[in-house]
Amino acid sequence: MKEVRTRFAPSPTGFMHIGNLRTAIFEYLLAKKNNGKFILRIEDTDQERLVEGSIDFIYKTLELCNFVIDEGPNNEGEVGPYIQSQRKEIYKKYALELVEKGYAYYCFCTEERLTKLREVASLNKTPFMYDGHCKKLSQEEIEEKLKNNEPYVIRQKMPKEGQTIINDLVYGEVLIENSVLEDQILLKSDGYPTYNFANVVDDHLMQITHVIRGKEYLDQTAKYNLLYDAFGWEKPIYIHVAMVLGEDGNKLSKRNKDASFMDLYNEGYLPQAIVNYLVLLGWSPKDNQEIFSIDELIEAFDPTRISKSSSSYDVKKLRWFNAHYIKELNKDQIVKLCLPFLQESYDLKDKTITWIQHLIEIYQNHLSYGKEIVELTELFFKEDITLDEECRQFMQQETVEKTINTLKQELENIQDWTVENIKEAINKTKEKAGVKGKMLYMPIRIKVSGQMHGPELPDTIYLLGKETVLKRLSR
Repeated sequence: MKEVRTRFAPSPTGFMHIGNLRTAIFEYLLAKKNNGKFILRIEDTDQERLVEGSIDFIYKTLELCNFVIDEGPNNEGEVGPYIQSQRKEIYKKYALELVEKGYAYYCFCTEERLTKLREVASLNKTPFMYDGHCKKLSQEEIEEKLKNNEPYVIRQKMPKEGQTIINDLVYGEVLIENSVLEDQILLKSDGYPTYNFANVVDDHLMQITHVIRGKEYLDQTAKYNLLYDAFGWEKPIYIHVAMVLGEDGNKLSKRNKDASFMDLYNEGYLPQAIVNYLVLLGWSPKDNQEIFSIDELIEAFDPTRISKSSSSYDVKKLRWFNAHYIKELNKDQIVKLCLPFLQESYDLKDKTITWIQHLIEIYQNHLSYGKEIVELTELFFKEDITLDEECRQFMQQETVEKTINTLKQELENIQDWTVENIKEAINKTKEKAGVKGKMLYMPIRIKVSGQMHGPELPDTIYLLGKETVLKRLSR
């Protein structure tokens, strides 16, 4: 049986947005499910859009997601190079082979001529399609132009009649009318290949067996199939996936400044939570399981269960996943996640590391992402607190004043400021004030923190410190 080989082929044009990452996740799971290879290929033929450092970000993202790259620019196999800009001569060789076979031709049309064709198409309100002008050039005319070093591109010669069949694992058999296929450029005048041409050549030479990509490329696959047929190459198995839409209903993209993986990571979202959430955008397991380890995902992944429908990115659902994974962190891990955000936002010079660790730990079950610790712990770093209307209304109940005064007396008597002694003071307040449950805890919490809900009350009082708590209770 042939080895399964998938490839993730991002363009180094900035941070990896989450729609692109989802494709990488599917490709990785499919390869590992079949004990195959996951290949990284950098598609940098669009030199004008390159962003410095992007390749490093791609590697960093895959590393953080714990995806092992079997072959790529940093660990080349036998079919490299794995960066397209280093493969220019390969593309030229295969483009010329298509010209010799009659499946492609030289095009010497100037930009001025093409601009006029586009203007005519615009006036006629029809899609622009190259008119095949240079397809009619004689061999003598072509040789003369090449001899004079006239700039050219190489175009694919498309059939203009009949249909091209696309077989896709998700969408089944799709028929494309050949009449709508433009004679696409394969090799640009600067010697770089177009995206479509480079993909076909590289996927064949790198022995890619399964190609997973966005549904928006489904119609383009007809052009790919015609290239495979022209070369006499075996086609890969195509798996097209529906788009991930943003909360505004538009496709997620870097150009729209939608969240990238690194944006989320830098906000304190855990890579394993992001992967778990994204894989369920457009794919469903056989049962209703939602939380998966990476090994469980590899075991469960079945590409035939990929949905034909678009998915909607929902940050609330992502936070639900992230909160689950945050709860699973040990003491060192939760401190490592949250401490940088606290250091960036607050002056911690007078705080001991024990105090900081205690603060982070009591909020662990309240966090949905790391940076949220800043907002949640604000009450520990400001002098005054203000109450909202709901808190004010609650504090008007008749038992509140007695509860607060009783607690204040009990806390004043504490010599050793510990969580256990604070618990004892609250229990004594319960007995002396004759209150319990909500009528005991809620007034105290509102008075010392300005909030109706929060982490364990004795811990909150302990971390605020005796002086601060007594001051707030007295107001």
